[in-house]
Order: sequence, then C-alpha cells, then structure tokens
Amino acid sequence: MGWALLGVASALLPLAPLAPARALEEIVVYLPLVETGFTLKVSELSSPDALRNGSSDLAELDRATSGAVGRQLWEVLNQPVPISLTRIVDGSVGSPLVEQAMLVISSFGQVEGQQPDLTGEKLREALDRASAKGKPTLLNLIEALPGDRLRLDLTMAKNIANRMVAQRDEAERLLASLPPVPTPATPIPAGRPVTIKTVLRPMAHRKALLELVVVEPQAPGNGRLVLISHGLWDDPRSFLGWGKLLASRGYTVILPRHPGSDSSQQQAVLAGKAPPPSPKELALRPMDLKAAIDQVGALELRSKVDNQQVVVLGHSWGGTTVLQLAGVRPMEANLLQRCDELTDPNRNLSWTLQCSWLHGVSQAAISDRRVIAVGAVSPPASLLFPREAGLDLSGRVLVVSGSRDWVVPPDPEAIDPMRLARQRGNQLVLVNGGDHFNLRPEDQADGGVLGSLLLAWTDAAFAAGEGARPRPDAPPLLVGGAWGNAQMPMVDATKGL
Repeated sequence: MGWALLGVASALLPLAPLAPARALEEIVVYLPLVETGFTLKVSELSSPDALRNGSSDLAELDRATSGAVGRQLWEVLNQPVPISLTRIVDGSVGSPLVEQAMLVISSFGQVEGQQPDLTGEKLREALDRASAKGKPTLLNLIEALPGDRLRLDLTMAKNIANRMVAQRDEAERLLASLPPVPTPATPIPAGRPVTIKTVLRPMAHRKALLELVVVEPQAPGNGRLVLISHGLWDDPRSFLGWGKLLASRGYTVILPRHPGSDSSQQQAVLAGKAPPPSPKELALRPMDLKAAIDQVGALELRSKVDNQQVVVLGHSWGGTTVLQLAGVRPMEANLLQRCDELTDPNRNLSWTLQCSWLHGVSQAAISDRRVIAVGAVSPPASLLFPREAGLDLSGRVLVVSGSRDWVVPPDPEAIDPMRLARQRGNQLVLVNGGDHFNLRPEDQADGGVLGSLLLAWTDAAFAAGEGARPRPDAPPLLVGGAWGNAQMPMVDATKGL
C-alpha cells in the first residue's frame, strides 16, 4: 500500500510549477466509477486528530469509519520513501526514458494553471525539500509539493485498464480459433553433455570488455553458431536453458552481456550512479552481437564454427535487437507522430521504452547478412518498426508473443506488425498464458516453455541454409512437428492473420 501511495505522490510531482510556489493545500480526486470526486486537505494529513477534526470529504469519511481511515492513512503516510527512489531520480533527470514515463504520469492530474515538468527536475527538488526534515516520508513528500490545488483524475487509470484488456482480444480470438500445435510425445530427452564458460573480449564500439557466456557440446559439435540476446536489465544467465538445450544438440551458443542495459546497469541506476539506458543502446546492442560473431575464431572453442550463417534469438529488447540484425529498419515516423498521444488505442507500456529511442534511430539500421534467421520473443516493435520497415529483410523472422503479456501486448506489438511480414515466409506463434517473463527459460535444461519451438526453428533454419532467407511467398520454415507445450498451448497464428 505504501508503494501505491508513493506512486500517487510521484504522479503529482511532475505536475509541479517550474517557478517556486507555496505548498500544495488541496487535492481533488475524481473517481470515474462513481462519477464523483472528493477533496482532501494536505493540512489534515498531519495527524489522525487533524483529519478527525477536519472539514474535507476525506475527514467526513474518517469520522464515518470511527477513525479507521485516519489510522491506516497515518501509518502509510509515515512510511519512509525508499532511498533508491532518490538515487534513481538524481541520476535520471532529463533522460528520454524518464521523460516518457513522466508524460504518462502527468496525464493522471494537473496542478491548476501550471504546465507539466517532464524532465524529473521538480521531482528531485521535492525530494530534496522532503529530505530536509530528516529521512523523507510520504507525508514529507506530499507537503513538499508546490502549488495550490491539484486535480487528480483517475479516468486515465480506468482507460488504461480497459485498453490493456483490448490489446489482447485478437490474440485470444486466434488462440480459440486455431488448432494447438502438437506437443512432444515424451519429454525432451537429454542431449550431449555441455560446457559453459565466460570469456571477456575487447570491442571497438564500447570501452568495456564484451562478456560472452559460451555454451558448447563437450563432444565435437555440428559447427553451427547461435547467439542469444537478453532484454532490458536482464542477464545472459536468464537464457541458459535455451543455450543448454541447443548446445546439447550440437550447436555452439554465445550469450553476450549488453553492458549498457543489463542487470548490472540496472543496479547502477538504482544506486544513482548511472542514468537509464540512452538511445545509443539501440545501435550498440546489435553491434555487441556483430562483435561476438566476428570474434568466434578467437574464443578457443571445442569445435570449428562457421560464422557465415548464424541464427540469433532474443527476448524483449533482445527481440528488438535481433530484428535489427535481420534487416528490419528502425524509422522515426511513428515515434514522432504517436509518442505524445496518450489516448492512442495501441499505446502500451513498451511505448515508454520505444519512444525513448527516438534520438538513436538514425544510427540503428544495423543488419548482418550472416544472420539467416532470428527468433524474437516478446519484442517491442510497433512504433520503432513501421510495417514497411521489414520489406528488405535479409533473415527469416519468427515472432513469439504471450496472450497475457501486458508489457509488450500481442495485438499491437506482434499480430498487427506480422500481417505484412508473413507474406515473406515469416511466422508468428502465440502462447496461451504466456506473459512477459514466464517465457524465459532461466536454467531449465529443456529450454522451458519455448524449448521445443526454438530448437525446431533453429534446426529448420540451418537445414534451409541460404533458402532460409525471406522472399515473397516463401514457404514457412515451421511446418508440422511437435514443438508445442502442454502447460501453455501454442498456435501458429500466421495462417490466421
């Protein structure tokens, strides 16, 4: 509950005036479900007695509950503000990611007569004022807000909730209308023993060394290379399950760590030692993968590996990254037209990240002809890659989306973009019950929910070789087979688009 009120307090802060003003005195909250609003006076929040003796709507509610509202509210308001919030704000003011987050937050309310501050600067100033009284609490933070009256309209929260449901309607329809893919008759049998090692290599495009987790069969492998790209604030080891499964079937698998957007960078943001990922990461991430492919010969692998035909898999931002390598070109048109439109029916949480990439788009068209096929799981894509952006693909694309993914919802981010892409042999698989996180394999040796699917896709791509390249009316790579999952049924949604 404390975090919920902290979210409300944070929502008020970006609305603060750009010039000094007296402290906030009154908040008016509009509730769309009952089509009414109620007021609360900040001065009444100073103690349970002050609220009990007050004249606001909240004070009347407190008296009607014999002080129960006041006691609970007082306990919540005196919770300390997590020090990590202060540190995050200190290191993030003015970053594109924060500006996009502030834009959405500001839609929930408005300080009368003032313009929103989207930089986060006023949030930092209010935290500083709250900290002047000692360890800041939620009450200190509210009292530090400048202005006279704030109108908080929770209609936006209702609209967002309705939109999140609607953005999965088409996925639900396709899952209900198409036959599920057969599952393997028996669990995936154990393959060859594998080895895992971590290698550090220099790279020209970053100052940091490139960390590569290498998974390969102990016995001689098949000479084929697969790369796996992790998502925002994630880690290569979240995808070791895919690496282990593929390596046990003879593939050499490399999982690079993207140093500008990995779990270590997240910890630096939380500690106030670094800002959120910059738009430059949009180009740097695929360059990490290209560098890993380039340096295969220097890794002292157990088997000689061909780096001229490669399959690349990725999750979330890693899925976006592998689409770039396959030749999908980022374009700024949608970002410029739609990022500031808060009522767009396709707007979703991933737009906050996609819109933060605007200033990196011009440098991020980084394809690699060595990549013959990619598997993109839950990739943020609809704004960054307009439909025509994939017409010059050099690698075949498989997109996977979960029906319960509210971070990167399936309808706007996977289904709609694939309607045109399917004409070149690319495929879309929907996972019933899949969300943004449960499709990751972690350390499961069978590759988790998507293990059979990604193994089948990789096998088919390498079997086709140069024939895996996308082209008009190309036949799908995945035809038949038992690569489904019993717990989370899958459909090949391509035929239903």
